Amino acid sequence: MFEKLSLFDTSAAMARHAGSAQAQIARNIAHADTPDFRASRLADFASTVNVPAAPGMKATRALHVLGHPDQPTARLRDTGNEASPNGNTVSVEEELFASARAGSDHRRALAIYRHAMTVIRSSLGR
Repeated sequence: MFEKLSLFDTSAAMARHAGSAQAQIARNIAHADTPDFRASRLADFASTVNVPAAPGMKATRALHVLGHPDQPTARLRDTGNEASPNGNTVSVEEELFASARAGSDHRRALAIYRHAMTVIRSSLGR
């Protein structure tokens, strides 16, 4: 019954994705005054999870196709903001909103994990 609990894998992936998004936001803010810097953002978690597998690809070892588990699987995309006179596209206000969204996503992942643990504990009678 408890051999495969993919809910825990999904919540961990959500938390890692939120952390990677937060790291990218921090990079954008750190380069807010760098000339010609293009702000980028991680694609949302749902589009990362729902990517269909490429036909004909086989993994010859555990991390062959997926890569290292600590690397974000989502692709970076340009934010498309208008460039300032020095060519920089970072909008600190938008980065702050994105940071709040990433924090909310991380809290959601932890809530899913906690709820799953509560269900398991309840089923065990603890």
